[in-house]
Amino acid sequence: MNSAERIREEFASAPGPEYLKSKMAEGWRPVAIEWVRQAKGAGTGLGPKGLKKEVPYGLKVSEDCLYLEEEPSEKAALKLMLALIAGDHPLSKIASELNRQGLHKRSGDPWSQVDVFNILPRLIEVAPEILTSDEWSTSKDRILRAV
Repeated sequence: MNSAERIREEFASAPGPEYLKSKMAEGWRPVAIEWVRQAKGAGTGLGPKGLKKEVPYGLKVSEDCLYLEEEPSEKAALKLMLALIAGDHPLSKIASELNRQGLHKRSGDPWSQVDVFNILPRLIEVAPEILTSDEWSTSKDRILRAV
């Protein structure tokens, strides 16, 4: 097996024909071309697909950035949503109650019934944890009596 020497060069602009001729005169031959361009939606802060994901609602990144921890106001919103759903309240009523209690969305915007509908998959994911907590029974009853 004969060994080949390889180099990788980065350019600010495409190399001209003279550069390519000089490299070939030195014994190099091109074996690949790698193309790069600005990704669509660039500037959004999102990295390559699959590397950066939104932190699930009800959680936040810890101060040391090593793990996720509960975000108290979002967790309270999830508990309230779950209690109101258990009380068979419509999504519009749930959104109104979240807003009345000052539990706004992560963006700071008020909740709408569409927003509540869109958070249902996250609520399903976190419900077993909420339902098994010691405080759930009393807090659910208290919430339902207050509404």
